[in-house]
Amino acid sequence: MKVAIMQPYFMPYLGYFALIKHVDQFILFDTAQFIRHGWIERNRVLKLDNDPMYIKVPLVKHKRDTSISLIKINNDLDWKKTIYAQLVHYKKRAPYYNKVIELLEDIFEEEFDDITRLNYVILNKITKYLGIITPIKIWSEMDIAIDEVNAPDEWALNICKTIGADKYYNSIGGKSFFDAHKYQNGGIDLKFLEITPIPYKQFDTQFVPFLSILDVLMFCNAKEVIELLNEVEILE
Repeated sequence: MKVAIMQPYFMPYLGYFALIKHVDQFILFDTAQFIRHGWIERNRVLKLDNDPMYIKVPLVKHKRDTSISLIKINNDLDWKKTIYAQLVHYKKRAPYYNKVIELLEDIFEEEFDDITRLNYVILNKITKYLGIITPIKIWSEMDIAIDEVNAPDEWALNICKTIGADKYYNSIGGKSFFDAHKYQNGGIDLKFLEITPIPYKQFDTQFVPFLSILDVLMFCNAKEVIELLNEVEILE
């Protein structure tokens, strides 16, 4: 069984969805400490002038050592309305604007208290839209005991050993984080997925890669997105 484990990102980029597509089970690791200014509560889309801007979910203030699973959304602010407003300029040029707004309305129909649940629903709704069937689970809800973790790269190793996975996939950006010998000795085949940033039509001829999946969905239909997700290389 091929498994990938990632923190729950908000409207992540294509590489994140490529990981989901190319494994048999995807786990949202939400018991780690929340780090500000990452990708858990924000991501980037394009302005009409082709410069990136952030869309984000406001969070309730919390202690520094709070785990991701306990991070609450500040629903005193109408963040959904703000995100819609930040996307409205896509209507002028993006062929799938209406479909994306319908998808967001389906997601935002639910009220969310915490960021993990929001991102879990986002990932499930978007993968369903794309026809990806990989099950997505939240680690803190799996109620599974694993061996003691003595180093950061052992979380994935011990989770894989406990749930019976023999292959662990991670994005290429985290390659230096892992000790391959640990995984080899544990009977886990460690792989790294690298996605090729193939240009698709945006507002301008100068392509901006690694944006939120929302930008991709604005300009590409589901079949085209799947084709982009298949442009990957699996590395040792």
